[in-house]
Amino acid sequence: MNKLQLADYIVFFIYFIAIAAYGCYVYQRKKAASTSSKDFFLAEGSLTWWAIGASLIASNISAEHFIGMSGSGFALGLAISTYEWMAAATLIIVAVFFIPVYLKNKIYTMPQFLAQRYNDKVSTVMAVFWLLVYVFVNLTSIIYLGALAIASISAIPFEWCIAGLCIFAVIVTLGGMKVIGYTDVVQVLVLIIGGLVTTYLALSLLAEKTGHGSNIIKGLSVLRKEAPTHFHMIFDKSNPYYKDLPGLSVLIGGMWINNLAYWGCNQYITQRALGASLPTARKGILFAAFLKLLVPVIAVLPGIVMYVLHKNGMFQQEMTDAAGHIKPDHAYPTLMNLLPPGLKGVAFAALTAAIVASLAGKANSISTIFSLDIYRKFFHREASEQQLVRVGRWAVIVAMLLAAIVTPLLRSLDQAYQFIQEYVGFISPGVLAIFLLGFFWKRTTAAAALTGALLTIPVSTVLKFLPVWTNGAFPDYPFLDRMSITFGLIVAIMIVMSLLKPRQDDDAHTIEVDTSLFRTSAGFVVASVIIIGILAALYTVFW
Repeated sequence: MNKLQLADYIVFFIYFIAIAAYGCYVYQRKKAASTSSKDFFLAEGSLTWWAIGASLIASNISAEHFIGMSGSGFALGLAISTYEWMAAATLIIVAVFFIPVYLKNKIYTMPQFLAQRYNDKVSTVMAVFWLLVYVFVNLTSIIYLGALAIASISAIPFEWCIAGLCIFAVIVTLGGMKVIGYTDVVQVLVLIIGGLVTTYLALSLLAEKTGHGSNIIKGLSVLRKEAPTHFHMIFDKSNPYYKDLPGLSVLIGGMWINNLAYWGCNQYITQRALGASLPTARKGILFAAFLKLLVPVIAVLPGIVMYVLHKNGMFQQEMTDAAGHIKPDHAYPTLMNLLPPGLKGVAFAALTAAIVASLAGKANSISTIFSLDIYRKFFHREASEQQLVRVGRWAVIVAMLLAAIVTPLLRSLDQAYQFIQEYVGFISPGVLAIFLLGFFWKRTTAAAALTGALLTIPVSTVLKFLPVWTNGAFPDYPFLDRMSITFGLIVAIMIVMSLLKPRQDDDAHTIEVDTSLFRTSAGFVVASVIIIGILAALYTVFW
């Protein structure tokens, strides 16, 4: 049956009511007598380490993982997991070197860091870049993939799915970061349990179809036997998907730029930790790193299962569009349709939890940047705390409305996950260059940072389209390698500019960076070593 049954709607309704009730409870229990901007945007001091870790994952995992990453698992295999597993290592670096600097200097937004370290020009340019990317790439892609999945397994039209997701996310977001943070704990539990149930049933189905009963261990064995090329983490140039994951670049090249920019210089990620103490923030980030190791199990494996089933002649119609083209992003919705009533409701709730949590996190960050870094600077410098919160709430509504209008334009995509990674990667090299040099090299000037900010999109664009413009005379680099080249060029330009022109008096902004900030506890070191050891084992087994 390809539609939700009464039992599924009951399960989903219970989930919806539970989230709404818990959100109201958190809002009433923890609200201050007068809501301040820091309280609304950062939940200052009220998030525990487990709430921070869960909220980090809830904001990160969305339909782009359940739908997009499963689609990439169908198309190219386990190698897409490198985004998740390398993120676990990246989170350790962020916890040690990035978060202490932000907390020491009382940073609340990423543009604020740029204003404090460089000047308002750099801050404003990057604030505008972030707002555009968050609204027109992040929000739209999440809404699109979520609406696609919901429409595929229910009787709800695609357009109504878009509207429903946006309204649900706005309701959660308007309660502020405290409501988002604590409801995210429930959302993460739901999405992990629902994801694991879906993966278990997928492997059981595969085992059953190949004559092994419902033994999931046999299902895993069949999976590796039937799709050996889908279990390599490092691609060589003969692989048709080399351009998506270019060999060792996933370990020592552009993947680090992608992940460090995302996890260390990204408002809707770092925002979870900016209102906490350093020990609490570090524990939360480490908890998120452990959870990251689980994501491929619930997001990638189902896609590989669907690839094997499709290869063996099943689900031919479900995995193609009207023109007969294979659509990898149909893998997860097709699999969900195989679940029995009730369990499909659990998977549906898990998917919705991931979508809404991620939308709420991004919308909150949009409102934070717009209110604190655009509205207060350029429209109303004397705005009261209540006015900032009010503007922030309106920013959420407007951003979600814009994203909902643009979302239907994404219907032509085959692998939305790759679309997201590539086009967010247009600004990541410049962002990381500006932040790293701002952290660790005092001579970096504001003029150099502004140049880096303005060059990142043009350089990325030229590297992407120059092979087309020159009829192949210029090398067509994989986008992760383009990120490495762009990062190297921007760093070099910023260093040369900073050396040639000494810092001016109005350029003498500093960020306090003390090596004592980077000391960690023994427990943190042990946990980090365990994570790195697990990663080393995974890459060794699936090389």
